[in-house]
Amino acid sequence: MAKIIEIYLRDLRRISTNWAAAVIILGLVCLPSLYAWFNIEASWDPYGSTSGIQIAVTNLDEGAELQKQPVNMGNEIIESLKSNSSIGWIFTSHESARKGLRHGDYYATLEIPKDFSTKIVSVLTPNPIKAEIVYEVNEKINAVAPKITSKGASSIIEEVNRNFVKTANGTIFRIFNQIGIELKRELPVIEKMKRLVYKLESMFPEIYNATDTALADLQETQKLVSKVQKQIPTVVDLAQKGSTFSTRLSQFLGQVKVNLEDAAPSIKLTLTELRQVVTSAQQIAESIPTLKPDDPLLKQKLDALNHGLITGVNVTKQVSSFISKLNEIAPSQVLSKLVDNLNNISAQFTTLQQQLVKIEHAASSGNEALASLLADFSTLATQAGNKLDEILAEYDSRIVPKIKSAINQATQAAETSRRLLESALADIPKVEHLLSDATKGLELGTSEAKKLRVQLPEAQSKIKRISDQMRAFEKEGSLSDLIELLSINYQKESDFFAEPVALIEHKLFPIPNYGSAMSPFFTTLSFWVGGLLLVSLLTVEVHEHDVNYRSYQIYLGRFLTFGTLALLQSLLVTTGDLYILGTYAVSPIWFILFGMGISLVFMLMIYTLVSVFGNVGKAMAIVLLVLQLAGSGGTFPIQVTPPFFQAIYPFLPFTYGISLLREAVGGIVSDLIVRDVLMLTLFTAVALVVGIALKKSINHLSKPLVAKARRSKIIH
Repeated sequence: MAKIIEIYLRDLRRISTNWAAAVIILGLVCLPSLYAWFNIEASWDPYGSTSGIQIAVTNLDEGAELQKQPVNMGNEIIESLKSNSSIGWIFTSHESARKGLRHGDYYATLEIPKDFSTKIVSVLTPNPIKAEIVYEVNEKINAVAPKITSKGASSIIEEVNRNFVKTANGTIFRIFNQIGIELKRELPVIEKMKRLVYKLESMFPEIYNATDTALADLQETQKLVSKVQKQIPTVVDLAQKGSTFSTRLSQFLGQVKVNLEDAAPSIKLTLTELRQVVTSAQQIAESIPTLKPDDPLLKQKLDALNHGLITGVNVTKQVSSFISKLNEIAPSQVLSKLVDNLNNISAQFTTLQQQLVKIEHAASSGNEALASLLADFSTLATQAGNKLDEILAEYDSRIVPKIKSAINQATQAAETSRRLLESALADIPKVEHLLSDATKGLELGTSEAKKLRVQLPEAQSKIKRISDQMRAFEKEGSLSDLIELLSINYQKESDFFAEPVALIEHKLFPIPNYGSAMSPFFTTLSFWVGGLLLVSLLTVEVHEHDVNYRSYQIYLGRFLTFGTLALLQSLLVTTGDLYILGTYAVSPIWFILFGMGISLVFMLMIYTLVSVFGNVGKAMAIVLLVLQLAGSGGTFPIQVTPPFFQAIYPFLPFTYGISLLREAVGGIVSDLIVRDVLMLTLFTAVALVVGIALKKSINHLSKPLVAKARRSKIIH
């Protein structure tokens, strides 16, 4: 490693101490920059300066007449070209145009024939003829200019076609528009009549059905009215009886109200006695355990308790039945809760009676379940007592007022029913009169319905014939669609058909000018050219006879010198691109760094070829340059090149160097950068392997050949 550094430092010292060598080295560093800068500047915006490309235009059109109006389409084309600055249009005579084209003064000529307008207006004749514009180009002058002039000529034809279509369509659509306006004015009436006819046609099955149904309903209604008339006497009788019943019911309820005043204390007393029965039952149940099974007093108490419970059941049912009847005639049934409570108490008394039978059997037999039965009996008695206490507590304050309210409501309802029935009896004569009129109307309606039913088939036939004629008319499209099509804005439609499709362009990685877009190619090319210049003027060998260097030490040590100069070349080229020419780059720093890396890889490849193969290596580097100019896709897309160049494209270092710089100029895509760096690293590895492994052996084999070539005094 020390000897490699020694070679490198000695080279630097010799350059710095020899001003002539330093000047040459400086020139070698600067030359690639000039190569790149001049090429980029020359191609900065070639398609934005096409106004200098001159095309001679000759108008021989004699004009024509369209609907008795003079038309000269040639003059219109000339006027449109005068406002078109994309090409250098020169308006001259036929002879001058021909002479200028032959001598290279004009790149192309356009000639509008004398029958141009005549052929244009022939579109309105039975035999239309396409008009022609004669375009002639001198392809000898320049390879690219014919493409530009051809594009200019094509744009003229497109403009003429567009203007003609726009004018012709405008006239046609204007006539259609007038027709559409007239139809649109009458459209509501037309549409209404059409809908009515179609609807009437579709409704005939329903009309038949409705007519039959109406006729049947009229006949049934006649029968119903007849029955109602017959039932009027019965209705009158029922109303009279209902009125009498309502009167008697009111009287009965009034008497009930009076009787309730007397019965209320008795009911309360009965409820109090029932509460005493429950209390007595609890006391007897508590004393049973103290008596022996054969004690006569036990049977006596059980019989008394059984009698009291039976009485309680009967009395509770009677009171519940009385209150239930009052609740039924009360409109709001305000006594429902009291009825439920009394029914529950009656059920509890019945259960206590059943439980008492079990207690009596257990007490007489000395059964151990007696205590449990007594406990259940006491619980039931307590529940019944609580219910009775609840009723007694609310009896005077809530229950009795509710009973009176129920009677009052029932009395009011009965009185209302009586008034309604008396009013109905008074309206019976009116009802009889209405039924008589209805009978007459139904007879007339039935007669007319029968006549309509007979005439329906003829009407259906006429409507169907009209509908079929309308459908035949609309088979090619609806009237509304036709009117809508005819009523559209004829100017907008004319513009649309003149240019029906508009191109919307989006640039993914926009680059502002052609020079910036070409900078990756010319910059990459300058790196290779710079490497060639270095190996052409600087030696790759170390001529030190007093020091014994190994082959790889010479190879690596001298490469450090070449690599340093290559880095200086790339730094000057890339910074000059950005800050002298002003080329565009999304990532200027990466543009510089990528350039230095690419230059270093190219220098290593060229240096390796020359270091290993000598002058043959220089020729190999030049061959590689030639192949890469066409095969790297730097100018034209690789897809448009011959198959040979498409085949070698993936194996050329230019391919990945240009791609890497394009990422810095247009926009970074990390996957592409990784691919390019890996491929350039692979080229570097191959060059190092070839240089280190083969330099000594190949140099030794070629040494006699080189010596013989030098003795020719022609090859150094």
